Amino acid sequence: VQLVESGGGLVQAGGSLRLSCAASGRTFSSYGMGWFRQAPGKEREFVAGISWSGRTTYYGDSVKGRFTISRDNAKNTVYLQMNSLKPEDTAVYYCAADSSGYGSSVGGRYDYWGQGTQVTVSS
Repeated sequence: VQLVESGGGLVQAGGSLRLSCAASGRTFSSYGMGWFRQAPGKEREFVAGISWSGRTTYYGDSVKGRFTISRDNAKNTVYLQMNSLKPEDTAVYYCAADSSGYGSSVGGRYDYWGQGTQVTVSS
């Protein structure tokens, strides 16, 4: 599975962005998917996860109520809608695929990772 993120950029605080992660391969619909982020000098942080069916979603505490993860299995794509962005959301955002189908909050359980897309939120 190859993952390619897009949609990052520069946005003012309070604004919105939608990240996309396009996956190759016929088995996308069996994978749980997740979004993680890493800011300079900080550890990687779980942002959101979604099960293979899309019925179950999980969020990190810092983004609950502001971010929404979704997926379109027909398009082999997972999305992260980010609203009410804050400067502390600035980071490189990575999508990842979890072969268990769960969409765990634990990065070590993911099998494939994208190259990341930069999100910068100005104050």
